[in-house]
Amino acid sequence: MAYIEFRNVVKEYKMGEIIIKALDKTNFTIEKGELVVIVGPSGAGKTTALNILGGMDNVTSGIVLVDGREVSKLKNKELIKYRREDIGFVFQFYNLVQNLTAKENVELATQICKDALNPDEILEKVGLKDRKNNFPSQLSGGEQQRVAIARAIAKNPKLLLCDEPTGALDYKTGKQILKLLQNTARKENMTVLIITHNSAIAPMADKVIHFKNGTAESVEINKNPVNIDEIEW
Repeated sequence: MAYIEFRNVVKEYKMGEIIIKALDKTNFTIEKGELVVIVGPSGAGKTTALNILGGMDNVTSGIVLVDGREVSKLKNKELIKYRREDIGFVFQFYNLVQNLTAKENVELATQICKDALNPDEILEKVGLKDRKNNFPSQLSGGEQQRVAIARAIAKNPKLLLCDEPTGALDYKTGKQILKLLQNTARKENMTVLIITHNSAIAPMADKVIHFKNGTAESVEINKNPVNIDEIEW
């Protein structure tokens, strides 16, 4: 059995009398410890799938399994616990608390979950040992994104979900962030999903899922993923 399974997942939104089908019988699987890149145009269903997997949205029909657990049937209290303990989120915009230092932002996440990692050690791993006492306004965009990633990793989650994590960054900084995510998947054996419009980064992934018109149109498996440093776009 795969670590993550989407089985015929449908997600519909109602806008008055109009029904919009964001996901249409979507199927895919992901193994534990894989780095997965999800690509596709805007409106293809990528973020909807990620939100359902992260417990921030529910399905209209179908089944979502994570580590043998049917996430699609969890009730509100169970979903809160699932998001708190099992999921780390990284967004395009960093969502840091502006009046807290980098370290305090990371500590905030570790206080709400069990088995959290040491904030100082994680900040050192993401290259911010000497910046941990700075506030977000004193950090560059890339540094703020690294704080956001450190905050997510420090929860010691089963899944690290990243929605356009380099979308607000320049080329060089974006590449550094992708390298950090690639290293996290490899060294921490953490399952990492990255949503992106940039299909050029696909060779860095163990698996590439192509979304189109609300469904996982195709899946590619890379037996020999490329180091992000070797990719140009």
